[in-house]
Amino acid sequence: MATIAKEIDIAADAAQVWDALRDVGALHTWLVPGFVRDTQLEADPPTRVVTFGNGAVARELIVTVDETQRRLVWSVVGGSFTHHNASAQVFDTGSGHCRFVWIADVLPDAVAPHVAAMMEQAVQTIRRTQESQAAS
Repeated sequence: MATIAKEIDIAADAAQVWDALRDVGALHTWLVPGFVRDTQLEADPPTRVVTFGNGAVARELIVTVDETQRRLVWSVVGGSFTHHNASAQVFDTGSGHCRFVWIADVLPDAVAPHVAAMMEQAVQTIRRTQESQAAS
């Protein structure tokens, strides 16, 4: 099983970044606009249908929204994955900065390079978006 990890420092308050991450139905508006074009929520079980900027669509089961740990866990169901589990967490590093950590475990291993490239693009979008919002 391939594990992909991305960590970035963001010049924005951890509470602001957590608010954007925890709003699972608004990826396209204030966490990764452009990278994600649309997000639709389904209630039972809690699932979001994500339409990416490249047109790809993924169904993501929301596993945990942990307010105390500022941690979101989700799993892509169906598609080209035989297994997908991911978590993203926001850590306060002080002085209006935070660290964003995203880890994904995927099978088959062959999808890992594609997932890693998408995750890298996404974290750069998160940084730009959140730092821009913090500056305004």
